[in-house]
Amino acid sequence: MQIWVDADACPLVIKEILFRAAERRQVRTTLIANQMLRTPASKYIRALQVPQGFDVADNRIVLELAVGDLVITADIPLAAEVIAKGGHALNPRGEFYSPDNIRERLAMRDLMETLRSSGTVSGGPPPLGQAERMAFANQLDRFLQRTLGAARPGTAGA
Repeated sequence: MQIWVDADACPLVIKEILFRAAERRQVRTTLIANQMLRTPASKYIRALQVPQGFDVADNRIVLELAVGDLVITADIPLAAEVIAKGGHALNPRGEFYSPDNIRERLAMRDLMETLRSSGTVSGGPPPLGQAERMAFANQLDRFLQRTLGAARPGTAGA
């Protein structure tokens, strides 16, 4: 199992939580973006830069993803592809996408996109707050505990 991060729009505070968890849990974590990224020196953390272009990073994540891997993304269409391929998808606000909720999330995304393009609604979600950061860290920790088990070294919280 490894963690893939849709890193172009991933908040820095979420990346920092992921860096600590990768080290503590000794799990390979790969950030994919179309720009250069700074990552700490670690045998568990790497960054891949992909060319500029629509969904290039998303397509690379889907290509590399193995069944059971975790993807960190707020991109709902990417999350749908991850789930279809047998992966897990967690957004930076600490919410897991699942086969049970992904269709509803896609429909809501499409509706909001239509409302924004017509001028009926403007803006996006509120800024990431302390509650969302805590929710993300807790969900990540629970997932890693379940997936990697207590037998792995360094299983203290993310």
